[in-house]
Amino acid sequence: MRYILPHPLIVLSLLLAWLLLSESASPGAVLLGGVLAIAGAWAFASLTPPRARLRRLAALPGLLRDVLVEVVRSNNAVARIILKPAGGATRRSGFVCIPLDMRDPYGLAALACILTATPGTVWVDYDSADGTMLLHVLDLVDEAEWVRIVKEKWERRLMEIFE
Repeated sequence: MRYILPHPLIVLSLLLAWLLLSESASPGAVLLGGVLAIAGAWAFASLTPPRARLRRLAALPGLLRDVLVEVVRSNNAVARIILKPAGGATRRSGFVCIPLDMRDPYGLAALACILTATPGTVWVDYDSADGTMLLHVLDLVDEAEWVRIVKEKWERRLMEIFE
């Protein structure tokens, strides 16, 4: 029965919502609502993500602390860049291509959240074929330094937790 109705409560909820919205409980409305509810449940079942496997939860508090410190530090740095522009020096923003060893989708999502939540950096793209991500940096001085920061400070620790 689980294969016909992958999520029976969702089917029932969608059917009831359909009947309430159509303001009818006629056989045609029930039949059409039932077909739509089953199709909706099948669509929902196809979107079910894989199960997450957390390996070392003991590393999580330190990671969260470092993310918070980095967000505060980056906020100050970005505020200084915006409020006090460099006199004659020009700042250069740019893109950095970073090769990643991590393949776990939850670890990659956590890395994307960390980098995007940190002011001055934005995760732009990820190429799963060759495992590289594209990062935009507001004040790009040294590309090799950004590769080192992402790989050693964030990716390595996330791999301890997720892989």
